[in-house]
Amino acid sequence: MRRVQANASPAELQKFGALAARWWDPQGPQRPLHELNPARLAYVRRHVDLAGARVLDLGCGGGLLSEAMAREGARVVGADLSPDLVDVAKLHLLESGLEVDYRLASAEDLAAAEPASFDAIACMEMLEHVPDPGSVLRACAALLKPGGRLVLSTLNRTPAAFALAIVGAEYLARLLPRGTHHYKQFIRPSELAAWLRAAGLQLEDVSGLHYDPLRRRASVGGHTAVNYLACAVRPA
Repeated sequence: MRRVQANASPAELQKFGALAARWWDPQGPQRPLHELNPARLAYVRRHVDLAGARVLDLGCGGGLLSEAMAREGARVVGADLSPDLVDVAKLHLLESGLEVDYRLASAEDLAAAEPASFDAIACMEMLEHVPDPGSVLRACAALLKPGGRLVLSTLNRTPAAFALAIVGAEYLARLLPRGTHHYKQFIRPSELAAWLRAAGLQLEDVSGLHYDPLRRRASVGGHTAVNYLACAVRPA
């Protein structure tokens, strides 16, 4: 399955593909992602029993969360539209010794091929990078088994998010490469909730995701003004 759907930005794929070689370097350009990963995994565990579950990591990048969920006993499929990132993710399995089924595939293609086949889906830091987030969420709804859960993270479209995620992280602290994010693509929780309802999913939780670059760690809870996580379920 290698057909790339139109719901992807070539510029975004090229931008993240250029980071592939250092994706697993905890001191490299993806350092914040490494430090966010434990909090993301903890949130997934809060809502999904990973042991034995078939889980899709949508927009898996180089596989940080995919491998973390595999260590928890999940049967993980990792999907991304960047060939460079999928290649790096596969190569890293040689070092980790874990089993993850990585695929170069879109959410829409997977939904057409394997409807109602996943117990859970993780879609982290992806929705704000695609032209049509609603299409991704509809595909996720189709991919989930009845009772399955979708766990998301994204950025809120607020002045605080612009100040911290773009001006602070990209230009002042240089924690992320410039141009990583585009403010107009940030997503308010109310917008996400409406897209989820339209896809037939029920929103269960919205929680803030907070990153402390000085202590180099992340936490879940509190306000949702910058980053936030959400969990939705496909009704049984």
